[in-house]
Amino acid sequence: QVQLVESGGRLVQPGGSLRLSCAASGRTFSSYSMGWFRQAPGKEHEFVAAISWTGATTYYEASVKGRFTISRDNAKNTVYLQMNSLKPEDTAVYYCAADRSRLPPGTSSSAYDYWGQGTQVTVSS
Repeated sequence: QVQLVESGGRLVQPGGSLRLSCAASGRTFSSYSMGWFRQAPGKEHEFVAAISWTGATTYYEASVKGRFTISRDNAKNTVYLQMNSLKPEDTAVYYCAADRSRLPPGTSSSAYDYWGQGTQVTVSS
């Protein structure tokens, strides 16, 4: 069992930056692919970014590519989402998720086994 706790969400102005963190419990974090998803009010759950368990492979949703960077520190059991050039349409609750399968990281929420509780990101002037 893995528990995930996100942090770092807050109100930020358009064009600003935020770094979200997701701390994982358990000794097997380094063997899990990790993903970030988001959900805005009235919208579907949306894939944002994913990283393989080695950290060698990353995937991004098209609208965040070039602005967001996913990374991980297996020594700290933590995955990060660096978000730059934020836009109002990035406003959402952001969730991290863990996939224990050791397959390449997926872009569908059904690929993930464990989820955090979410952290609110609001981009507004």
